[in-house]
Amino acid sequence: MLNKLKRTLATAMVLVSCTAAFAQKTKTVEGGGTSVALSSGFVAALQSLGVTPGTVEPTKLQNGKASFPINGGALDLKTLKGEIIHIGGLTLTARSTEVRLQAFIIDTTGSAPVLTGLVVVNGGLLARVPLFDINLSRSSIKLAGDDLTVRGVGLTLDKTAAAALNQIFNVSAFKAGLPIGTATVTAELD
Repeated sequence: MLNKLKRTLATAMVLVSCTAAFAQKTKTVEGGGTSVALSSGFVAALQSLGVTPGTVEPTKLQNGKASFPINGGALDLKTLKGEIIHIGGLTLTARSTEVRLQAFIIDTTGSAPVLTGLVVVNGGLLARVPLFDINLSRSSIKLAGDDLTVRGVGLTLDKTAAAALNQIFNVSAFKAGLPIGTATVTAELD
């Protein structure tokens, strides 16, 4: 009985040690924001299709730059795997069709980083889909205290989003890989 108790305590101590070790490198994302300098190619493509961009509150769109507040998530500082959750979003309007792309999540937990979002068409929720593929090859990462800044994040249109937008707007102009813009993510960690 004493040996069983010792083994149980030893197992519990190992689990606590492992849990503490993993917990130390994963931080909760408490706030911050992501700004995206929209590419001129993306803006020109929208204009040529007669699609007007707008925002879902509290997103701001000024001088070709969209700013999305961050309101949650978690990030492993050792591997940079995690999710960064945003509020707000973008609208794309043509004639009587309004598409809202909102509730963005930067997801680096899979084999390739992606930004997903909810797609809402004329008030009806379709699904959460991959919207933009993320390219980190030219990015810089800086951690100062509890503030993480990632600059130079490339965003291109994901094939799933391209297919959905082509179907919704009855066009064939949205192509996978279309440059969307360059993002800067500033996350406040706890």
